[in-house]
Amino acid sequence: MPVVVGIKFKNNNRLYYFSPEGIELKEGDAVIVETARGTDYGFVALGEAEVADDAVVQPLKPVIRKATEADAEQFSRQEAKKDDALEAVAEKIAKHKLDMKLVDCDFTFDGSKVIFYFSAESRVDFRELVKDLASHFRQRIELRQIGIRDECKMLGGIASCGRVCCCTAHLPDFKRVSIKMAKNQGLSLNPQKISGLCGRLMCCLEYENTHYLQIVKRMP
Repeated sequence: MPVVVGIKFKNNNRLYYFSPEGIELKEGDAVIVETARGTDYGFVALGEAEVADDAVVQPLKPVIRKATEADAEQFSRQEAKKDDALEAVAEKIAKHKLDMKLVDCDFTFDGSKVIFYFSAESRVDFRELVKDLASHFRQRIELRQIGIRDECKMLGGIASCGRVCCCTAHLPDFKRVSIKMAKNQGLSLNPQKISGLCGRLMCCLEYENTHYLQIVKRMP
């Protein structure tokens, strides 16, 4: 079984496995890793461990090094650019009269590319917008359309239970949720009571569904 460390990145609850390359790492350490989009800055969420072969996406990318103070400063500088970048892109979207909602942006650690996330009810022809943004930022530009659940995950918020939305707080992936789960648990089928901030069925309907199904089988 391969030996890995689990890394998480900003605003993402998903755990990614990397090869530790003999570097001594512990939970909470900031690291520089090699990813599909280049070098990136992440945090160790799982110390060195063995995992099953089928849990690893090959080829396993390496941890390059522990993050230095200079790396941390560079990461902070990239994060500090976001507000100005979002404001500039919102103005460009209005200029091109595009029916799209800007959600968030993400600068790659090495500064070679900036990714803008947006939601829209249909496909958007943003080719002219990309050209305009490339001229403005003088970087590679990527526009990525996301769904309404992903939008809620990025923006966060307080759910009806009084806690931060599960998708923002801890869920690594969205699981299938159906109205049948609400019926299994005897919940009100009022859409306002079983829908999250995204307007879709609440993720937490899935949490206890298996337990309720087992209990029903044992009931007289």
